[in-house]
Amino acid sequence: MAKIDLTVYEDRLKGAVRRAKERNIIIPTFAQQKNPELIPAGIKEELSKIGLWDITPRNLFRITWKNEPVAQGGGFGGVNYMELPSSLTGVPARIIVLVGKWFPTGAHKVGAAFGCLVPRLVTGQFDPETQKAVWPSTGNYCRGGAYDSALLACESVAILPEGMSKERFQWLSKVAGEVIATPGTESNVKEIFDKCWELRASGEDLVIFNQFEEFGNYLWHYEITGHAMEEVLKKELGPNDRYAGVALTTGSAGTIGCGDYLKEIFPTSKICASEALQCPTLLNNGFGAHRIEGIGDKHVPWIHNVKNSDMVVAIDDDDVVNIMRLFNEPDGQKYLVEQGVPENVVARLNLMGFSGIANMLSAIKMAKYYELGEEDVVLTVLTDSMELYNTRIEEYRENFGLYSTAKAAADFAASLMGEGTDNLMEMTYVQKQRVHNLKYYTWVEQQGKTYEEILDQWYAKDYWTEFHGQIEEMDELIKDFNGRTGLLKEYE
Repeated sequence: MAKIDLTVYEDRLKGAVRRAKERNIIIPTFAQQKNPELIPAGIKEELSKIGLWDITPRNLFRITWKNEPVAQGGGFGGVNYMELPSSLTGVPARIIVLVGKWFPTGAHKVGAAFGCLVPRLVTGQFDPETQKAVWPSTGNYCRGGAYDSALLACESVAILPEGMSKERFQWLSKVAGEVIATPGTESNVKEIFDKCWELRASGEDLVIFNQFEEFGNYLWHYEITGHAMEEVLKKELGPNDRYAGVALTTGSAGTIGCGDYLKEIFPTSKICASEALQCPTLLNNGFGAHRIEGIGDKHVPWIHNVKNSDMVVAIDDDDVVNIMRLFNEPDGQKYLVEQGVPENVVARLNLMGFSGIANMLSAIKMAKYYELGEEDVVLTVLTDSMELYNTRIEEYRENFGLYSTAKAAADFAASLMGEGTDNLMEMTYVQKQRVHNLKYYTWVEQQGKTYEEILDQWYAKDYWTEFHGQIEEMDELIKDFNGRTGLLKEYE
């Protein structure tokens, strides 16, 4: 079954408490991440003098969708989101995107990493005095893991493909204890897994937090991102409006867990799982390489609840790259305004990184396929922003020349307005089972999962729900940990 192990190891827990006390580390609860109003006033006061990306334990309290959207000294407010107008999307449906830029590290993966590390830390399953935290990823997750490790006084090892953006490596070199570059780019996930097996065999005392199999990743998004989306819907849905569903690139399949939460509230809503057309694993058992940084593929993540997904779409990475230039080059932005896109929207399009653009296109495909109208709402997420990819803009200028108005017109017409319902599959029961069965080759044959558990994922009625209630248990463990350090007393 999928319950997260919360067994407490008192001997090692003492070391974690001692380290936290030495470094003045107070850990926020999941309830505080959902609702920052619960954060003590004294901690908020300290945050008013701290930068969003600063390496300080207090920024653990900024792992929330509700940070004030400023780089320095911000407080908390509502969920950071924006609505994309029809003049930009080409569909009448309302597409609303949650904005990940205003997390520490500039990406929401810092939350997923928290959901994996903290339960191990507060139970004594991870000892920061003797062990290293290993973060295998295609980019943002290992950045989030290295950042969380630094804030929690844990040694970290970041693993990511050598072809990822320069910004990732430059930042990690200053934060992670060790950075390992594996062969390939976004699609080369197996090479990351192979490096993890090599590290296990080294005999070094390591704990590997593999985002593709860690249910803490799924649970953080089910609980925190899911509730954030629910708050947005409560605010935005009118009396005649309908929440149609969520469209997300699968990546590690953590974020798509929010769709499971929303389906419990809106049972008729849909979950659209997206991937790159150049690597159509879910759509067509396929493989390949692509340029949509922020998602990994050529396998089905262990934590993807495939049975609860309704649709698979594939996004052409040419469209993503073209739109990235359209949104970020001066001539592209000018053309968008001429086409009727509001200037205040154009000014915020740099909030979309590559995977965010792919998520937007996935939502457009979903809206067109289901013929959604003005009263329908589709949700998605901007995982990160172009702040993490500025060198890519320069690379494309060098490789393809300066961006022109003519190129902007072509990209607007073909890659944005021209997004269609091709490369899409609304899944039947049998098609869902086919995608689920692909897990066998990665997880049972290669990664040591059992045949019985892969069957349980499909057939056991409570497999995907039994750990949802563990969030309250985790919060009690966090409160107990903070009580042992005694650091919260001065804020009471």
